[in-house]
Amino acid sequence: MEYSPLLLSLKVAAISTTVVFISGVFFARIFARKHFFGKTVIESFFMLPLVLPPTVVGFALLLLFGKHGWIGKWLMEWFGVQVVFTWLGAVIASIVVSFPLMYQSAAAAFGSLDDRLENAARTLGASEWRVFWTIAFPLAWPGLLAGLVLSFARGLGEFGATLMLAGYIPGKTDTIPMAIYFAVESGQMEKATFWVVIIVALGFSTIMWLNWWSRRNMRRYTNQNRSR
Repeated sequence: MEYSPLLLSLKVAAISTTVVFISGVFFARIFARKHFFGKTVIESFFMLPLVLPPTVVGFALLLLFGKHGWIGKWLMEWFGVQVVFTWLGAVIASIVVSFPLMYQSAAAAFGSLDDRLENAARTLGASEWRVFWTIAFPLAWPGLLAGLVLSFARGLGEFGATLMLAGYIPGKTDTIPMAIYFAVESGQMEKATFWVVIIVALGFSTIMWLNWWSRRNMRRYTNQNRSR
């Protein structure tokens, strides 16, 4: 099935954001409550894609998911799934580069919670699962939403690692950033400009909505405190 750059970018960003949100919340929740030897090392590893050049991240993914890579070879032999030069490669690249944003936001959100509220619920017999869904998750939701939106925007604009792992195949792996780059390379400036306008509009709308939502909830929180 062939996709236009816009549809493929939205598909890749939506899938990667879903994976990143679930995994980011899971690890952030665990690490916010646990202190153990090596925690700093693991968290530094989580944040590494945020500071490495995208081509380095893409090269590492290529070594892992390539035809002779440890994960890539296993996927091909057992499931017949190829990652390199497919849209799955674009999804994996987006997951890796956007995960640090989600994890950082979720860790900050869970780390700022008042432990007394959760401990009080536990003393009343609430299970850890219920404590999470009725106390921790709702209170941390603003920070989690911020990480969700930023992860989506990052996944939508991912280029370097995607180029290394998924390559450029029109109709198969040409996300909007890919379409812009190769349109410029071929001298199609009008086409490149069109996609630049599209992705800028998407990114700007996403960030503007997040800022609006944050200000609205901050005002609501301030008014509630004043009314008390």
